[in-house]
Amino acid sequence: MNEAMENLLTRRSVRKYEPRQISDEELNAVLEAGTYAPTARGTQSPLIIAVQDRADRDELSRINARIWGREDFDPFYGAPTVVLVLGQAGNPNGVQDASLVLGNLMNAAHAVGLGSCWINRIRETFELPEGRALLEKWGVAGDWVGVGSCILGYAAGSEPAPAARKPGYYRIIR
Repeated sequence: MNEAMENLLTRRSVRKYEPRQISDEELNAVLEAGTYAPTARGTQSPLIIAVQDRADRDELSRINARIWGREDFDPFYGAPTVVLVLGQAGNPNGVQDASLVLGNLMNAAHAVGLGSCWINRIRETFELPEGRALLEKWGVAGDWVGVGSCILGYAAGSEPAPAARKPGYYRIIR
């Protein structure tokens, strides 16, 4: 089996991270892979924001946890880097484009030895005044919709084993 297929078949969501920050080289490799995700008509429409500032990362975590109804919990599982992917509001393909970016980010993270996990509630985060304030603080102008976030870091422990694939997950019609 080639390396790309091996990475696709062995990547798992990681939900426990070491506190140390990932390297700039690793972050840049993952972000670059995200920019190569297919987008409708090649528009490269999503916006990718990597948050490593501890105070901003923790504020995102607080907002996300409150939306989730679990204020005593870090929905980013201790990951030191949170990569937000936003879609253009009003773009009929914005969510799909951003979702493909998130997939590339997670697969690239695995390929360079990082753990990752897609975290939801980003749409709701940026609908709130404190979420919009963060976007403004980061210089993000325009009308954007949060699609998802990809947490990145070094896995604390081993990645979980894959669950068995359910029968009938795919069909071939000839």
